[in-house]
Order: sequence, then C-alpha cells, then structure tokens
Amino acid sequence: MKFRHILVATAMSMPMMAIGAANGHGLDKGNLNPEADPKTDFYEYACGGWMQAHPLTGEYARYGMFDYLRDNAKDQLKELIVNLKDDPDSKIKGTNAQKVSDLYEMGLDTERLNREGAAPIKPLLEKVAGVSHKNLAEMLGWQHSGVGGSFFSTGVGADVNDADMNIMHAGETGLGLGDRDYYLEDTEENRNILAAYSNYLKTVATLAGFSQEDADRMAANTITLETEFARHKMTREERRNPTLRNNVMTYADFKTKYPNIDWDTYFSTIGIPMPEKLNVSSVKFFDFINSYLPTLTDAQIRDFMLMETVMDATGTLGEDFTNADFEMFDRILSGKTEQEPRWKRAMAMPNSMFGEAIGQLYVAKYFPEANKEAMKALVENLRVALGKHIDNLSWMSDETKKKAHEKLATFKVKIGYPDKWKDYSGIEIDPAKSYHENVLAASRWFTMDNYNKMGKPVDKEEWHMTPQTVNAYYNPTTNEICFPAAILQPPYFDLTADDALNYGGIGVVIGHEMTHGFDDSGRQYDKEGNLNDWWAPEDAEKFKALADGLAAQFDAVEVLPGVFANGRYTLGENIADQGGLRVAMTAYIDSLNGAEQKVIDGLTAMQRFYLAYAGLWAGNIRDEEIARLTKIDPHSLGRNRVNVSLRNIAPFFEAFGISEGDKMFRSQEERVVIW
Repeated sequence: MKFRHILVATAMSMPMMAIGAANGHGLDKGNLNPEADPKTDFYEYACGGWMQAHPLTGEYARYGMFDYLRDNAKDQLKELIVNLKDDPDSKIKGTNAQKVSDLYEMGLDTERLNREGAAPIKPLLEKVAGVSHKNLAEMLGWQHSGVGGSFFSTGVGADVNDADMNIMHAGETGLGLGDRDYYLEDTEENRNILAAYSNYLKTVATLAGFSQEDADRMAANTITLETEFARHKMTREERRNPTLRNNVMTYADFKTKYPNIDWDTYFSTIGIPMPEKLNVSSVKFFDFINSYLPTLTDAQIRDFMLMETVMDATGTLGEDFTNADFEMFDRILSGKTEQEPRWKRAMAMPNSMFGEAIGQLYVAKYFPEANKEAMKALVENLRVALGKHIDNLSWMSDETKKKAHEKLATFKVKIGYPDKWKDYSGIEIDPAKSYHENVLAASRWFTMDNYNKMGKPVDKEEWHMTPQTVNAYYNPTTNEICFPAAILQPPYFDLTADDALNYGGIGVVIGHEMTHGFDDSGRQYDKEGNLNDWWAPEDAEKFKALADGLAAQFDAVEVLPGVFANGRYTLGENIADQGGLRVAMTAYIDSLNGAEQKVIDGLTAMQRFYLAYAGLWAGNIRDEEIARLTKIDPHSLGRNRVNVSLRNIAPFFEAFGISEGDKMFRSQEERVVIW
C-alpha cells in the first residue's frame, strides 16, 4: 500500500503533457448553428447544425451523438460477425466463432421463427401451469435460475460493508412497463398507456395459445399484481441512496423475518448452498411481499407467472410477438414509427451473450494501442486536476480533504479492454434447437455463474461493459473508472485533434466518472469500496446544501408542457457533469504548461473546449421519449446537460462574453459549484 501511494505522489508532482497532435485540427463548424445566439441558447448554437444534418427517422425515438457512434459500432460488429461464417473456427462446434455465428443466423431466420410460433415455450408454460402455494418456493427457485424473475429477485454482488467479498442480495421485482409511475399516477396519458399494456398482454397471451377468456383474465391479474408491486417499490430517489439499500442480516434472521416463502427449498432448487447472510436491498418491498403472497389465490399466482413467462420470451419468438413488443414498448412508449432492421435485432443477442468474445475481434481491428497509452496520460492529468479542486474547496475541512485524496489516489483505471477475457466454454449453441432454447440455456448459465460467486472474493479485474460499448462507468464498490474502446473515438477522443477538443470531449467524460466517486451517492463509499461515512459531519451538511441547490436548478426546467425535470433523481449525473467540466478545464490549462492558447478557425481554445463538450449531447428526440426518459433515466436530457450545467461555470461566461441580461447568464449568488 505504501509503495502505491509513493507512485501516485510522484505522478502528481510531474508536469502535465499534451495529448493530441502538436497542431491538431479544430472543431467541425458544420455542427454549429451560426444563426443561434450562444448567449441565449448555447445548446442550439453548439449543436444545431449537427441536429439539422441528422433528423429523426422512424427507427429512433432519440438520435444523438451517442446513437450515431453506436450505429457506427453496430456496422463494425456486423462486418465482424458476418465474416465469421468464412472463419474455419465457425465450423468447429464449441468455438466462440461457432457460437456467435450460429446464434446470429438463428436470429435472422424469421421463416423458422414464424413457423415454430410459440412451440419453443410450451414446455415452460406447462410447468408454470402447475404452480400453487404448495410448490411456490420450488417453482420460484426453478424460475429464478435463469428462466424469469417473478415476485422478487435474488443475485450475488459485493457486500458494501466488506467490498472484497460477494454475498447474496434479495431485491425487488421488475415491472412490465418499467416504472412505477405508469401504474400509480392517474393521468390521461398513463390511463392510455395502461389500456395499451392490457391489450398487449392479451395479444401475446393469445399468440402463446391461450383462449381469449384466459388472456383477458391473465392480463387483468397481471396489472393488478404489478400495480401493488409498484405501490410498494422504492421510489427512484430512494433507489439512489445506498444506505437504504444496505440491510444485511443472517440467513436465520432473514427466514424469521420473511417466513411466508420456504427459503431452504428456494435456494436448494436453484442448486446453491444456503447463504450465511443476505442483503435485503428493499426492506419495505420484502415486508410487503411476505404479507401479500398469502392473500393471493393459486389462480392469481398462476396467471401472473404464465404471463411473465410469455413476456420474457417474446424477443426470441416469431414476428407476431416482436411486432407486439414494438407496438407497445417502442411506438406507444417512445414514439418510434418503424422497427430497426432485423440484423440489428439479431446481432444484439450474440453481442450481449458473447460480448467479450466479440470484443476481442473489435479491439484487434478497431482499437489502436496508441489510444490506450494516450488515455492513460489523460486520466492521470485529470486525477491531478481533481486533486487541485479538492485542495481548493472552501466548504470542505482538511480532515475530509485528506480522505478524499486517499480515495482519489486509489481509483483503479480500466481502459479499452480487459486483461483477461471471459470464458464462454460453458455455453452451448446448438442450431438443432430453437432460438429460444439456446438463449434460455445461456441465460441459465449466466445466472448460475453469478450465483456461484456467493461467498467468494470479488473479481476486481472483471469488466461490466464490453469493449465495443460506447459508454463509460464508475463502480463504487471497486472504486474503479472504466472507459471501453468504443468510446475512445471522435468526437470524444481524437489523437489528430487539438487538445482543447480532447479535454472538452473525453477529458470531461473522465472527470465525470471520477466525480461519480464524490457525488451524492458515490461519496458514501470509502477508498476500499465500503459503505462508510468518511466525511466530517459539517462537511456533509455543506455538501448536501450545495447538492440541494443543484437539484433545484434542474427541477425548475419544464421539459414538456406541465412536465418538469427531476433534479433529485438526476443529481448524481448532474454533479458529475459539472465536476467533469470544471476538472477537465483545469487539466487542459495545466497541460499547456504556460504555452499560448491558440485560435483555430476563429474560435479560442476556451470556446472550442465548451463547444466540444456541448457537441457530445447533440441530438433530436421525440416528445414521447422525453416523457419516458424523464421517468426512468438518471441522466438529464442532453439540452439540460449543456444549458443548465454550463450556467454555473464562470469561465464559460468569459469564453462567450455572456453577461447579466443574457438568458444563459446566472448570477454568482445563484450559481452552484460543488467540485
């Protein structure tokens, strides 16, 4: 441990180095809307040109820079997967090439999928049809082994009180519509959505072979039960509080507290030892389930589990099923008017199931090693800059600053791809079996792979995104930041661009993920990944006051007539956006080492930095998707990630001459600066 701190201290004492080409290119001015006034609507000024050039098509509810890059990645993956047919390994049973290629081809074979209809799920439906109170624990144990997830969920993950070890977690069930508000908020829109959902349930039930009478009853019972689940689930804001989700108890206490399920039978049916302890991530939901299950009739339980079995399978069945899915979840909820091409849907399955196997191919062809080396330097520059910001905080005591530095110094950084690739040898893909059977077998393998981690050390080398994912993450229990290969491309990262663009792009992303370690949720974990209050009480109160102010800024934004952003639910991401912007700017200025900032194409370095950031969130979006994302997404809408966040940053005002009286201006007293 001491040796590690010596290395970090040495890195922090070194001067920062430039990343891109010495005379790198500037911003693509075609992305701008020169007719917009940056002092009035910076988002429109910075992104309007790109948005005009990329109008929404029927396939998309939202199309932004992320979606553009993801589409590019999909095209690259398609080429890789299609070419596997010519790879001799694809003819050898058990190779990754065989598994990926065959699964993709099965997903494309709509003729076979339509011919088989609901036949692949008949054995599951026959089994579920025999459920009753008498055998419910056994049936749930079988179902939760990778078939489905009725009534509650279980899975293995880090113990936040001892983050080096894995324990069993018991949590809430999901909802067919995804969010509790659809069931609980009595609005005309929600009533229409529930009516459409009822029709959807009846449709897929009849497609699965049930009579109209049975389908009507199954749909009604499902909505009744899901409404009760919604009523007792944690709110979105509660789910973001890790303290509320931390309720570890012994297995004996767990069984005593929740006696209305035979837990010994449940876990033995799954095929794992009885856990020594469990974490109940939602106590109020488990209290409810324990008391609610005995009130249900066998028929209600059966109808609900049958309906869930059908819904879980629709994506692996014929076009009648997938068309029903599109109508409900894409057209009605998101506003899309056409399905994405079949090849994209077919590719999603092997990309999900064999992500790292495909990732190896992706990295070999599309990820230059130079990008990884440059990213390492960028990350260290941002680490130093965040350390400076911690030192300069007026609201934080020296005691807490010291511990914040310790956490920052121990950030684990993952760039590009894992050092050790996942072994998929336990999954068999057999074209003689149905598409659904193959996917179900893989689901069971992944589920058991997770359960078998119980009581074992956390694998801190494991990745939670594939290399071909256009995204990044911070994991609080391992105190790590991760940047997959696919995000390390223009406009986020470009070795041929000038440094102002790279720092405004991937630099802000790096700072964003680092700041997650110190946002309203991440700050509650210590340097070891344990849930531990390491803050001086007065510092925590000052932080909360600042965070409340930032939440209020976003709460005030009307995203649709009568619909407002949720500043509390999006608080962590908003803190990280602001932190990323401020820290990346410091890192960029330090990287110049006193050299003069260049003007390129009439834009100063500061202007290019903020325009690069704004350009990351360029995108068009349908009103239906705005409404849906405002309910379910912890990220603010792209427009708000730009216009609301930047209005707290004084150097931004200076860069574009924004002053009092301009719409983008915010007075110093109203600005919120946290990190």
